[in-house]
Amino acid sequence: MFAFPEQFSNATKANLESQFALLSALTSKTFEGVEKLVELNISTAKAALENSSANARQLLAAKDAQEFFSLSASQAQPNAEKALSYSRQVASIAADTSSEFSKVAEGQFAEVNRKVISLVDEVSKNAPAGSETYVSALKTVISNANAGYEQFSKSSKQAREAIETNVNAAVSQFTQAAGKASAAA
Repeated sequence: MFAFPEQFSNATKANLESQFALLSALTSKTFEGVEKLVELNISTAKAALENSSANARQLLAAKDAQEFFSLSASQAQPNAEKALSYSRQVASIAADTSSEFSKVAEGQFAEVNRKVISLVDEVSKNAPAGSETYVSALKTVISNANAGYEQFSKSSKQAREAIETNVNAAVSQFTQAAGKASAAA
């Protein structure tokens, strides 16, 4: 006798458990990323408040307009560098979180794929004579889906690397421009 209903019931249960595990893992990674971002924002806000207060005291202590403008210009470069540092840290947190998402998703995909292949192999052992063509077609579909996922994964990684490279190049150009502007002042 065939045990198809039992096999598919077990497969469905395993699939739901895998989806729940994936959702839990992604939720955990999301909260870790948000936690890092909140910590960064709090520390940045505290530092900005302290810095603004110190800068205001310096500007208020200026004896004449020339000293005021000189102090104001000298404060611009460190503020630009702090803004760039903050941007880099945010980009780093985003990249780390994205990387963790990819690792979790790839691991989960591999596990689900292994289970599906195992189920197909088990069903094919008990399949009636003449169903080899259908089993072969199903295995081909699974193989094509795997190849598509691998291509998508590679493309996603390349896109993430290209974005990171472009952000770093933009930050570098901005740093150079800010340095030239402060030197000219």
